[in-house]
Amino acid sequence: MTATTTPTPTNTANSPFLKAIAQQIRANDPYGTYRNWSDELLLKPYVVSKAQKREISVEGDVDPITKGRILAFYRAIAHRIEEKTGLLCQVVIDLSHEGFGWALVFSGRLLIVSKTLRDAQRFGFDSLEKLEAEGAKLVESGINLANRFPEVGRL
Repeated sequence: MTATTTPTPTNTANSPFLKAIAQQIRANDPYGTYRNWSDELLLKPYVVSKAQKREISVEGDVDPITKGRILAFYRAIAHRIEEKTGLLCQVVIDLSHEGFGWALVFSGRLLIVSKTLRDAQRFGFDSLEKLEAEGAKLVESGINLANRFPEVGRL
């Protein structure tokens, strides 16, 4: 049983993307509450099992904490793309009160990441590994696009 729990902290410590999410959470903490929290503890709300997702109602508004988690996820993607390409990236999250919308990462006039959000009330991943994999996939895709059209990203 310890073999399955041991890799998670190591992966978190070695994952630039997971580190970037933790950094975004801490950057948006005006009172310094999360300053001494471990990255694993900060990332724990991102892990939502399928059973837990079924228990979350999609009726009503998306709560502000979930909106903040979504924003930190996409800001971490933008941060990683900025590090690799040197292009300044911005994030826009547009969510309806029903939990549908868009997450956009752009640089200049270049739309680097465009992701449809559905049932945002249930935003989360099965594990930290899946969180890291999805983030890394979006970062890699964004870097490739930014490298193909750097002049558009500088406009």
